[in-house]
Amino acid sequence: MSHNVAILGASGYTGAELVRIIATHPALRIVALSADRKAGMQMADVFPHLRHLDLPKLVTIEDIDFSDIELVFCALPHGLSQSLVRDLPRSVKVVDLGADFRLRDPAAYEKWYGAPHAAVELQKEAVYGLTEFYRDDIAKARLVAGTGCNAATVQFALRPLIEAALIDLDDIICDLKNGISGAGRSLKENMLFAERSTDVAGYSQGGKHRHLGEFDQEFSRIAGRPVEIMFTPHLVPVNRGILASCYLKGEAKALHAALAARYADEPFITVLPFGQAPGMGQVMGSNFCHIGVVGDRKPGRALVVATLDNLNKGSSGQAVQNANLMLGRPETEGLMLAPVFP
Repeated sequence: MSHNVAILGASGYTGAELVRIIATHPALRIVALSADRKAGMQMADVFPHLRHLDLPKLVTIEDIDFSDIELVFCALPHGLSQSLVRDLPRSVKVVDLGADFRLRDPAAYEKWYGAPHAAVELQKEAVYGLTEFYRDDIAKARLVAGTGCNAATVQFALRPLIEAALIDLDDIICDLKNGISGAGRSLKENMLFAERSTDVAGYSQGGKHRHLGEFDQEFSRIAGRPVEIMFTPHLVPVNRGILASCYLKGEAKALHAALAARYADEPFITVLPFGQAPGMGQVMGSNFCHIGVVGDRKPGRALVVATLDNLNKGSSGQAVQNANLMLGRPETEGLMLAPVFP
């Protein structure tokens, strides 16, 4: 049985990654692609690396007939999914890759995104899309909110440790390195090759990054009390990838044992042998996440490192993983492609 799907916002990086993944998926069939500014163009003209695929022409969202579509991937800029999803037929399932439905509390959404939510009733309905921790809810959901790519990486490193009460919740420091594609495909002067190719720089520092809203929501929910981590992301001159280094107070071998036990049966998450830390290049182009634990020279301190591909496991791969569950498909279907190396 095949399932008709549409990708809204197909001319962005996450839209193109969805096409790349779904192209070899045995049960998903792309029947509509939207890209308002590039409507009328062929996908091959926007992304030549997809030239070998037989794909529908790019159209505006208004030109799509949703009556024969079972699931929609929204890969749209922030703020556009709220009214759009509200107007879709209730029979259409939705995986939103953006930030519009990640935060459950309308006040939290307004705090981090600077405007009231335009579809509060849908915000309450949405299931948070961190698959490994919400898969039962995702399987029954009509609307799934994909996580932020930074937020997913850090949560894979920390959630089991917070659940097991193995770390000091008041002393969590996360230093994250992010590839350039995490900033999207829109033209920005500070993203030019000459600006970024030899530079590493932090951004949204001092507690200003919007993904902190997800950390506050999820970590506080697990702990049963407020948890506010210290988090600094950095742009590094690579195309894709995230590496999060989390500095924690806790017994390193106990942390490793807890992570290994929690993820033992997870097909996409690998905990490395104790003392080994992963690098971005181990997961590039894949839906895998690697985690390592290293003890510090001072007892009672540990480094937990997690890495994933921001466009795949952090976004489009996660979206397909969730769609598989929502459509009653095997969770790993279409997603077991090995990482690209070198």
